[in-house]
Amino acid sequence: MSRLPLLISMGDPAGIGPEIIARAVVQRPELLADVVVCGDADVMQRALALVAGDRASVGQRPVLAVVASVPDAASVPAGALALWQTCAPLGAIEPGRISAAAGRAAADCVVAAAQVVLAGRGRALVTAPLHKEALAAAGIDHPGHTELLQALAAQHAGVPVSEMPVRMMLSCPDLAVVLVSIHVALQEAIRLLTPGRLEQTIRIAHAHFRRCGVAQPRVAVAGLNPHAGEGGLFGREDVDIIAPVVQALRSEGMEVSGPHPPDTVFMRARQGACDVVVAQYHDQGLIPVKLLGLDDGVNTTLGLPLVRTSPDHGTAFDIAWTGQASAASLLAAIDAARRFTGGA
Repeated sequence: MSRLPLLISMGDPAGIGPEIIARAVVQRPELLADVVVCGDADVMQRALALVAGDRASVGQRPVLAVVASVPDAASVPAGALALWQTCAPLGAIEPGRISAAAGRAAADCVVAAAQVVLAGRGRALVTAPLHKEALAAAGIDHPGHTELLQALAAQHAGVPVSEMPVRMMLSCPDLAVVLVSIHVALQEAIRLLTPGRLEQTIRIAHAHFRRCGVAQPRVAVAGLNPHAGEGGLFGREDVDIIAPVVQALRSEGMEVSGPHPPDTVFMRARQGACDVVVAQYHDQGLIPVKLLGLDDGVNTTLGLPLVRTSPDHGTAFDIAWTGQASAASLLAAIDAARRFTGGA
């Protein structure tokens, strides 16, 4: 490897994570020179064997090269997949079943990979899907990747978690959306729409696109209510909360607009009117992204001191270890991580 590698965490071994990683490097063998998988050697050997017999995969089955540390991946032979054993060796894991062992392994792989990237020995982190119930069964205090990585990053920086605000960005080739709130009830999402939280979200989105080389990011803010409230006829949030925040940031020189009617802002964004849409709650932003590009959608965590991307889908227990999983979204996540870190 000629530069710092991308680290890929294996995900839940009872899900499709190992298979889509194997399929990705078989379909795109040039990735072998750029990635280190954090996972279990036996699981990844079985995933490579599963994918090797699939006619949908192109290329030769790579050899697995187990390394003792990420720097050792530099000496892995060409055509080999570097694997860093970052969890306890796994015995038999039943495909498609929630288990504490699988949840613990998935969490251990994420923690190890993130610590390497935070220490500056890896370029970015790409996470294969894990299962929230398996994490809970393993006694992990965090419900998912975002919260776990937020806690690790805050600990690394020596600050409280409250001082490490993060946001979720979902993207596909024609649309990027950043969410003000994520996995909360709709009533709670409305309560969370405060001037401070909205401003923070816009600033985080703006900073991300600046880091990616966009000199003046264009941020479109979706309204909360139908037609962005129609001047207060359909609710006051757009007038009393969103519009003042947008105006304040515009006065600083940021190219921010809104509130835009949420039934048209995503269409306009897809046509090139902005670089990113700030959506007010989970389904408002995710429905258009998943309609346009679930197969190659990417989930990016913004606000962390590291680049983290992931596929825009879950563990797919219903098809785990059957040879049916697609690597398209994982490949899109890998490509996004490379772009965000200045690579091709």
